[in-house]
Amino acid sequence: MRNILTIAGKEIRSLFVSPIAYVVLTGFLLLGGWFFFNLLFRFSSAVNFHTGMQNMDGLQSLNLNEYVMAPLLHNLTIVLVIMIPIITMRAFAEEKRSGTYELLLTSPLRVTEIVLGKFLGAVAFIAIMILLTAIYPGILLLFGNPELGVVAAGYLGLFLLAAVFVSVGILTSSLTENQIVAAVTCFVILLLLYVISWPAETAGLPLGDLLKYLSVTEHFSEMVKGLIDTRDLVYFLSLIVLGLFLTHRAVEASRQS
Repeated sequence: MRNILTIAGKEIRSLFVSPIAYVVLTGFLLLGGWFFFNLLFRFSSAVNFHTGMQNMDGLQSLNLNEYVMAPLLHNLTIVLVIMIPIITMRAFAEEKRSGTYELLLTSPLRVTEIVLGKFLGAVAFIAIMILLTAIYPGILLLFGNPELGVVAAGYLGLFLLAAVFVSVGILTSSLTENQIVAAVTCFVILLLLYVISWPAETAGLPLGDLLKYLSVTEHFSEMVKGLIDTRDLVYFLSLIVLGLFLTHRAVEASRQS
């Protein structure tokens, strides 16, 4: 465990000594703040409209979670699709480019320790990004009454989704020494996971259900609603384990060759 944490700490330090961490953090929070401001403005406009019309039924139907937090979390997933390939592209590709990959593989470290250390380092950085956005529900809690259970379930879903994306990112980084190739490949896979359910409605029952199950957005949407189902948790954890397993195989193959 000590070796895993050492590698994870090294990964975090390598991100923060480069401009990547600060650019990604700034961009993520800037976009998140812009989404939050616009969603909150839309909610405020809807409240003023129903108040002016004295439509109490419409006013009572307005919900901070539904009108602000749910769209915000969905928007943040789109940003993560773009940001995570940038964060993870260096994981193994940079080691290969700089020539330290061979030293890493010939060290007494096990491949499992290397893969888990790289993964946990990137996940820890993503967790920092997500935690910084907690200021948005904090503002709602200060001036309104959002449902904290629903918000917590949504943030859990966002974290699990990000962890899945990271596992895909370190996998693509382990397959090439070119960071751009790793980032683009990761982006394509994440985008496919994001949009795979789009033709589900016209694909018929067996195929349509399969496409919905494979889509990360379908499972994430349930958690944003406050529904924590074991099927969704198993889905996210299965994708994480699959990504780490394939990364392990790729790194092990490199070590043996």
